[in-house]
Amino acid sequence: MGHIFQGKWITNGIFANLEPKNIYHKQLDAGVEVREELKNQHILFRRKFVLTQAFEQAKIYITADDYYKLYINGRFVNQGPTPAYPFHYNYNVIDVTPFLTQGINTIAVHTLYQGLINRVWVSGDEQHGLLLDLEVDGKIVAKSDESFLVKTHSGYKATGIAGYRTQFLEEYNSNAKEKDFFKQDFDDSDWENAKLRVHISYDLYEQPTKMLEFEEILPVKCTRKENKVVLDFGKIYVGYVYLVCQGNKGEEIIVRCGQELTDDGQVRYALRARCTYEEGWILSGAVDVLDWFDYKSFRYVEVTLPDGCQLIESKLVARHYPFELQTKIKDEYKENKQMQAIWELCVNSLKYGVQEVIQDCMEREKGFYVGDGCFTSLAHMILTNDDSICRYLIDSARLSSTFVESTVTCLNCSVMQEIAEYPLIMISLMWWHYQFTGDKNYLKNNYPFACQLLDIYRRDYEKDGLLQNIDKWCVVEWPKHYQDGYAVDTTEGQVCVEPHISINAYYLEAISVANKMAKELGQKEYRNRDLLEREFFVAFYDKERKVFKDGKNTNHSSYIANVFAYGFNLIFDDENEKAIAKLIQAKGLHSVNFFGGFALFQGACRRNKQDLIKDMLLEEGTWSRMLKEDATTTFEGWGKDCKINASLFHLTMSMAVIFMADIDVQKILA
Repeated sequence: MGHIFQGKWITNGIFANLEPKNIYHKQLDAGVEVREELKNQHILFRRKFVLTQAFEQAKIYITADDYYKLYINGRFVNQGPTPAYPFHYNYNVIDVTPFLTQGINTIAVHTLYQGLINRVWVSGDEQHGLLLDLEVDGKIVAKSDESFLVKTHSGYKATGIAGYRTQFLEEYNSNAKEKDFFKQDFDDSDWENAKLRVHISYDLYEQPTKMLEFEEILPVKCTRKENKVVLDFGKIYVGYVYLVCQGNKGEEIIVRCGQELTDDGQVRYALRARCTYEEGWILSGAVDVLDWFDYKSFRYVEVTLPDGCQLIESKLVARHYPFELQTKIKDEYKENKQMQAIWELCVNSLKYGVQEVIQDCMEREKGFYVGDGCFTSLAHMILTNDDSICRYLIDSARLSSTFVESTVTCLNCSVMQEIAEYPLIMISLMWWHYQFTGDKNYLKNNYPFACQLLDIYRRDYEKDGLLQNIDKWCVVEWPKHYQDGYAVDTTEGQVCVEPHISINAYYLEAISVANKMAKELGQKEYRNRDLLEREFFVAFYDKERKVFKDGKNTNHSSYIANVFAYGFNLIFDDENEKAIAKLIQAKGLHSVNFFGGFALFQGACRRNKQDLIKDMLLEEGTWSRMLKEDATTTFEGWGKDCKINASLFHLTMSMAVIFMADIDVQKILA
């Protein structure tokens, strides 16, 4: 049983009486109107309390909507919660013993109601609030109620939106009266008492994942030309710019962040991922500290200083999920410098890229994507022996079936896109998790959900043994130029009438996985797939050319079509396997991206083709290309120009470690 809060949900007068708005809508449906005046609200809370005697242990139970940063006695403690749906909302339990003292103590909390419909979290629903209990030696000594003081921070002015309505760009004003709100001696005499929220729609659960860790990164290089200072932190990180400056009151510093430099050495603050990281900072005349709330993905910072302004201190505060490397690279790869470089690239990406959830990219969407996340969470679990992130993906997907019968594409947010392959890939993740952890109880818990997903596909789309009339986007491979002219139109937003090989291959693979689950659990197999496999070959296999076609009604045979057949053991005969092997030899790994890429590795692994795995890892056009283009984190494609809005910190391509790690990967992917 979880914690029973004595505290109440508190907010300010604006949000106190607002009813929760249903903002869930499918991506292609008309969006929900959100109130402009409620967007980007930075709402602060403070309360003093006295501890009259010495104590042994203190912990705080805390959550907020959308997000909080907690300070005790002027010191930053942590932040959260991990994004979740209100009906299964997270609260954090934090040991705060080191932060408290006998005598007067101050709790200060900075909360954000963002108010945008996006892939980051559930916002725009007009729900804001803070809930906490502070427990000292088993007794609640402070709780959220109307004795807390509240004030809106006046120092944040929105100047634009970055990414896919992902975050606000802001001008931070150090003249704001609230800038030192977290300090013990801050004057809060003009603050109001908090209000109780009238409408409560949360079911609360202790967060099953760990809280973030933070690292201070100093610049490895600092160059100055006239009034511009360029800071290089050596690698792309996810986090916050920390600057201390002093200049004349009212003067503005321009701060630009980027992942790379332009040819003339300037910071490329208009990112390839379509985020423009240019923001302002108004000085107070005293020694000021920049205090942006939201995080970015960057390596470089360009600071344009007014005349006479002094840059006193600079660093990058990196944030990431706790990471401890537990798995090493295979011995046969260890002495190969290029292999070692690829391994380190992917390990670094997973260490600094995984946040509170598995995100696909660190800047454009910051979204908890199911398909990308299946590959990334497997890689993270293999490297760390920690399955918490993997389980959170599966469990969150199950919860999303509250809104759609299967699962949405991007979890724990208010954008309800659906991609047809993703639930089927996740069924495989359930099996990979079991093969790695041996947790049969969790497999038993997941198996009914896997069957539920497959039942939906069978009911809604299967006809004559083939999936067809698909009303969800079939991504096949992305970007589209990696599809090799795939001849079936799977454009998002329309029904794909024709049976095609991509979704049917995933379907057969998912049925095979469900049957393996059933056998492991001592249950009757989910379904005999022999008839479906026969219909698959009749529809898609070209006996004359010995290769697979893209669709039932086309003669076009794309590379990606045959890659999926190879990866999912859908081989007609030896001649077919030889023909596909020739295609792989001719086109290589770089001709597909991460969906086809994983399928190629899976097929090679299942056949124990170690030479092919090694060749693909070392192929010039893949991770080696990233390294030649100065990658410190894995790209969204094989190179910077492989996608028009490419993220240079995209976690899915870290999947290489799955096939480089010193483990029995054949057992996991069998």
